[in-house]
Amino acid sequence: MVGAGSPDSPWYLKFFAGALTGGVGSVVGNPFDVCKTLAQTNTDKTLSLGGLVGGMYRDQGIAGFYRGVQVNILRACVLNATKMGVYDVTKGYVTDATGWSRKDVKTSFAAAFVAGFFMTVTVAPSDMIRTKLMNQPTDAKLYDGFVDCARKTIAEGGVLSLWRGFIPIWARFAPQATIQLLMIEVIYNAAGFKGI
Repeated sequence: MVGAGSPDSPWYLKFFAGALTGGVGSVVGNPFDVCKTLAQTNTDKTLSLGGLVGGMYRDQGIAGFYRGVQVNILRACVLNATKMGVYDVTKGYVTDATGWSRKDVKTSFAAAFVAGFFMTVTVAPSDMIRTKLMNQPTDAKLYDGFVDCARKTIAEGGVLSLWRGFIPIWARFAPQATIQLLMIEVIYNAAGFKGI
């Protein structure tokens, strides 16, 4: 659709295609992400998910389900752009360095592992900010948007606090990206489509 499907497409089109799909997906999924965060951080064991959702709607209306949506869109765009762009570009480097074909599972594995690392580098700050925004009490606002949240987070813990939890995030992204991208390649090959 944006011209990023060819192996020799410019890197910026590959990143743009990934960002576009991530941004659209995050708008649709944000209410579920907010509900997940509410459920995970619920300290009142007597309050059900329905009670949490009802309280959110009562206190903030539909807008409450879209709190943090700006940083969620940013995060999804960065995550998908990094994943797909780095994966595709790295496949080219691995192919050139090793002589393996782009369809070789070793090429896909190596490229996906590298993509998982760079996903963590680029996404950890927005993960931190997104979690803080979504974890605000339903009856109060601690932050006036993602810029305010980032500013307060940096003031409180320094710039590196945005990457707090880097190792666990990478431990999640590396295998997730590897399995996801390998499966995409397997499905594409089985269906007769050109691989990534």
